[in-house]
Order: sequence, then structure tokens, then C-alpha cells
Amino acid sequence: MSDTVVVGLDVGGTSTRAAALTLTGERLGSGRGGGGNPTSHGAERAAAELLTALRGALAGVDPARVRAGTIGLAGAARLLADPAGRAAFDRAWAQAGLRCPYAVHGDALVAYASGTAAADGTVLIAGTGAIAAQVRDLRLDRVADGHGWLLGDAGSGFWLGREAVRHLLADLDRGSAPGPLGARVLTELLGSAEVAPRPRDTVDTLVQAVTRQAPVELARLAPLVVTAAVEGEPAAVDLIGQAAAHLAESASRIRPAGAAAPIVLGGGLLTGDTPLAAAVRAEARRRWPDAPVRTAGDGAAAAAWLAARDLPEVTDPAALHALLVPATA
Repeated sequence: MSDTVVVGLDVGGTSTRAAALTLTGERLGSGRGGGGNPTSHGAERAAAELLTALRGALAGVDPARVRAGTIGLAGAARLLADPAGRAAFDRAWAQAGLRCPYAVHGDALVAYASGTAAADGTVLIAGTGAIAAQVRDLRLDRVADGHGWLLGDAGSGFWLGREAVRHLLADLDRGSAPGPLGARVLTELLGSAEVAPRPRDTVDTLVQAVTRQAPVELARLAPLVVTAAVEGEPAAVDLIGQAAAHLAESASRIRPAGAAAPIVLGGGLLTGDTPLAAAVRAEARRRWPDAPVRTAGDGAAAAAWLAARDLPEVTDPAALHALLVPATA
């Protein structure tokens, strides 16, 4: 088993990470490329970043030792339905010297597997967007939200940014001085926290500044809300609470009340020591008190584990998960 190598890739919009591991848990190499989401960047560019990450992970490794691989990415179904896109990924795989088959899974499944080896459970992801998914037999089953900024993504980074601006606009409409969060938003969007003698002038300028950019750019304001919440600013604390309730409600659409299967939290807003992560954990434990709540971890290692599970020599997938995937809280 020490000779067998599996490869996993976690492909995101801003970076692509790859890992090559043996079935004894030894990490032989890691690689990183730029954003590799074919929906966002096009299949050819995504495949080029995939190849860069693969070559980094396989430096010094005989590709003939690699028996299986998994690629996890957003929009997996689109790639599988696009012959040209799949062909570009096939070429990158072959150019890395790999002759073994590979599977493609959605990034939500990889995030789930990075937090638990359990076959059934729920993954809740909040970054720029937000989505909840039910996992059954390590396959994505039902999905809630992930509807995009216009129709959904409640509790996401976009949602937090938009709500912060809306809160500021309401203060300005009332003639109230912006609070600490509003001042941060004004500075970020207009370069100054000063309000014009006629507050409506600032309102108009603020609206124009927001509408001139792509709507999803509002997500860059989410860290301002998080920072203000850490400092105890009431408006920010309230927005974090609302976001946590939205995210838990999305999960409740697909997860039965009282379910005891694990919940994995993923995405930049729910991993690490963030107030939203803490609020979502508390909300999850209130709704599903018997369910363990885990944090998503090393996606590339989790993808490698998903690849390894189907090898005939793997008789205890849960034990292998403990070897390959670093434990998370």
C-alpha cells in the first residue's frame, strides 16, 4: 500500500490545490495553481492551472504509481456535460504523466469529506455565495440555496455586504450619523467617512458607486462586517445573527429536525475563528443538538481520499480518512 499513490485536487475560483498521498498517509507532494473554475475562467485556462498544480504535487513522484484521482470543483456538472471542457481536463491529466482514471465531484462534496468520513450528513458553505447540501452515501443529494446574488445566497459574503450598505442608506435617509460599520463602508466605497451637508447627496453618490460595479463586488464588504462584529458594534452583531439564521434555515430545508448526522461548515466565512462561524455553530446546535458540527479542512487531501475509497485494497475507508485528511474541530 505504501507504493500506491492517489491524487486529489480542490479547484476554486481563485486557486487550485493538489496533493499526492500514499495509502499510508504520507504526503509526497503539494501543488498550487491559479483559479481553475472552468465556469469562471474557461476550460482551457482552468485546465492549465490544473496542470500547474498537478506538476507541483507530482514533482519527484513517478506518475505510474498514481492509481486514482479526484477533482473537486464548483460547476462539476457543467464540466461533465461539456465535451470540450472535459477534453481539456483530460489533456492536462495526460500531460502530467497520469494514466489512471479520475473522477469529478462538486466542491461541496469535497468540502464535506474534508470534515468527516461519515457517509451521510450535511455541508453548509458560506463564502461569496452560500449553499447547503445533503450528502447520502458520499454523493450530493438535495441542495438548498446557491441561487446566486440576485435570487438567494442568503447569509453569504455578498448578503452581508449588501445588508451593510442598506443599513447605512437607512441611517442616511433618517439623517442619522453613520455608526462605526457605516463609517467603514463609506470609507471603503467613497474613500471618506464624511457625510455631505445634504445627506441625500451622499446617498446618491453611494448608490452610484455600488451600481457602477459588478453586484458580486459587494462581498468585499463582508470582512468589514466581521471586524465590526468582533469589536461589538451592534449593527454588525445584528447582521451576523441574521446571516446565521438564514444559513441555518437553508440547511433546514434539506435536513430533518433532530437529525444526528454530522454537519460540516465550509467557505471562508465559516472556517476559522469568525463570529459568523460561531453564530452558525450555535444555531446548528440549537436545531440539531445531537449532531456533531465540524469544520471543512484540506480539500485536496479529501479529494484524494474520495479517489482512494474505490481501490480494492482499501477495506476501511474511515481509518484511511484519519490517515489522509488532517483532523478538524
